[in-house]
Amino acid sequence: MTAARFKAAMIQMRSGLAPAANLDAAVTLIGEAKSAGADYVLTPEMTNIMEVKRERLFANIVEEEADTSLATFRELARKLGIFIHIGSLAIKLSPEKAANRSFLIDPKGRIAALYDKIHMFDVDLGNGESYRESRSYRPGEQAVISDLPWGRLGLTVCYDLRFPALYRALAEAGATMLAIPSAFTRQTGEAHWHVLLRARAIENGCFVFAAAQGGTHESGRETYGHSLIVDPWGRILAEGGSEPGIVMAEIDPGEVAKARSRIPSLQHGRRFEIVEPMAEHAHLHVVRSAE
Repeated sequence: MTAARFKAAMIQMRSGLAPAANLDAAVTLIGEAKSAGADYVLTPEMTNIMEVKRERLFANIVEEEADTSLATFRELARKLGIFIHIGSLAIKLSPEKAANRSFLIDPKGRIAALYDKIHMFDVDLGNGESYRESRSYRPGEQAVISDLPWGRLGLTVCYDLRFPALYRALAEAGATMLAIPSAFTRQTGEAHWHVLLRARAIENGCFVFAAAQGGTHESGRETYGHSLIVDPWGRILAEGGSEPGIVMAEIDPGEVAKARSRIPSLQHGRRFEIVEPMAEHAHLHVVRSAE
């Protein structure tokens, strides 16, 4: 039996340096999404704070048990009776390290799943922008999948988007929806955001939910925005701009089976060996086996 349709809402934010103000903004937008009929709501990466400077970051974040934002979101999910997926919060693990942690909260206010971002954004973009996420954050080590009433949801965060093996593993584990809350930079977003999100949807036959940060933040960082909902055939169902707001679409879980029956690539994946020629030998040398 095909799961019933539901409404998914992406919350686009422009988080600043004050967790309390960011919480207020998120709560308001989530309430508006519920009023518009949303059953599942996703917020972007770094919902509680956008800060790259270590000293200010650690002065403003706390351990999970003491995080007011998380407690408020749990109560809000219970009050509204919806799934609230917090794309990520910066959670203090120690005086030196934090987690970039995603929380899926069920309609009873319980934490149904949590996921720590695996891939750290350590890059030099060539225009003066430089990021070293691993200086402040400890990477996660486990992929996470969770059951929703409408299918299975794979949890990821932002830079994970560039590592397709993670999404294939989630799809092979039964994911029919992929959450990719993000804070893409304006430069990389303009170049790659749409094509990467559509590719992850197409190659895995999954819906993609991508709530984003957008605009110029208090810290001076510019994020791309353009929150997206993409269907399993790669069609964009809803898209935001650069301003905070809500992006919504009705989701038909039956589209997953349709897309996968037309292009059954999940069934056709094969394990293989990679080889390279050796100059003094006629045969090929095995470099490694693909796992």
